[in-house]
Parts: sequence; C-alpha cells; structure tokens
Amino acid sequence: MADCNGGKRTVGSWTRERVEALGMVCDVETAAQILGIGRTVAYRLAREGDFPTPIRKIGGQYRVLVRGLLDFLDGAELEPVEAVRAQ
Repeated sequence: MADCNGGKRTVGSWTRERVEALGMVCDVETAAQILGIGRTVAYRLAREGDFPTPIRKIGGQYRVLVRGLLDFLDGAELEPVEAVRAQ
C-alpha cells in the first residue's frame, strides 16, 4: 500500500507530512483516500465497526484518528476498534 518516493513514504498522492498536517482527526472520505479504499466501502466499514483504524462518531459524523492512520500505514498492529453507534 505504501511505497517510497524520493525517501518519503507515500500512499497515492498522500505523503506522511500531508497526513500529519490533517491534525488530530479527519473525515471518513479523506481517510478512505489515504487508505486507497472507496467512499462507500469506508462508510460501510465504519458502520459495521470494521474500519481498519480507530474511528469515533461525533455529532452524527464519523471522525478518523490521524495517529491511527499513521500507525496503520507504518504497519503497526492495531486492536480492532468498534464504531460508536448512534443511540
């Protein structure tokens, strides 16, 4: 998924620096682009609690933890994270 391009890790057009610049969280669509998966699949994974990185539902919207994205891209072992379902 990730490769080296001039010494910088990239995923598609996303460099590590660009992902870090997102801040603490990003939306599901941005995370999907970074991970190379489609929007529909990303939202399905979020709803089912199977998104590959930590995700939270805040104010009715899913937010992906950028640190989790970076860990995933670095190959870290992540514990499965359940999505918080609307009540």
